[in-house]
Amino acid sequence: MMKKEFKITGGVYLVLDPAMPESLLLQKLEAALHGGLSALQIWNNWTEGTDKFKLIEAIAALCRPYDVPLFINEDWQLLMTTSFIDGVHFDTIPANYNSILASVGRPFMAGITCSDDLDTVRWANEQQLDYVSFCAMFPSPSAGTCDIVMPATVRQARSITTIPIFVSGGITPSNLVTLKKETPFDGVAVISGILSADEPQQQVQIYKDALGINNQ
Repeated sequence: MMKKEFKITGGVYLVLDPAMPESLLLQKLEAALHGGLSALQIWNNWTEGTDKFKLIEAIAALCRPYDVPLFINEDWQLLMTTSFIDGVHFDTIPANYNSILASVGRPFMAGITCSDDLDTVRWANEQQLDYVSFCAMFPSPSAGTCDIVMPATVRQARSITTIPIFVSGGITPSNLVTLKKETPFDGVAVISGILSADEPQQQVQIYKDALGINNQ
C-alpha cells in the first residue's frame, strides 16, 4: 500500500449529502469543521446536472485548513481526475481492488462499510485500509437497506483488526453513550444528525462529548 498523507484514529466522521442546496451544504460544513471533524465523505447521492468538480473543490477548500481528509463514496475514478480527494469509501468489497490501486497511481486512503459481515473486516485488515464502518447500528432513513448490526459483531471485529472502527446508522449522542458501554469502537459516522442540526458546530461537539474525546 502506498504512503498516505493523513491518519484516521477515530472521532466524528461527517458524511455530506451533495443533493443539499450548495450554499446551505457549505455553510453547514464550515460550521461542523469548527466543531472538530476527523474525516469527511461525499455521499454518492448526486443530483442530475451538479458540477461535481466545482463542488468537490469548494468542499476541499474548506477542509484543508483543518487537515480533514476528504473521501468520495464509491466513485473512485474521481481520484484520477482531481487532486482534491484524499480517499474513497467503498460500500462493498470491490472486485478489482488491485486494479484500482494500479489505475489511480497515487497515494490514497480507503475505508469500507461492513454491514453485519466480518469477512469484510478481514478483507479490510488484509488490505490495510484506513478504517471500517458498521452500518446500521440503529434504523435510519439515510442508512437505506443496511442490515442492523449487533454490538457483538463490533466486539468481534475489534478482535480481528486494530484499524479504526466507526459506527453509523441512526446514531444519536444519547444512544452513542449507551453503545460505547457495550462495545469498543473509535468513532461515529453521521449524516442527518449533524447536517439537520441548527448549530452543526455545537452538534459535533456533543457527539465528541458522547465519545469522550471533546478535549482532544
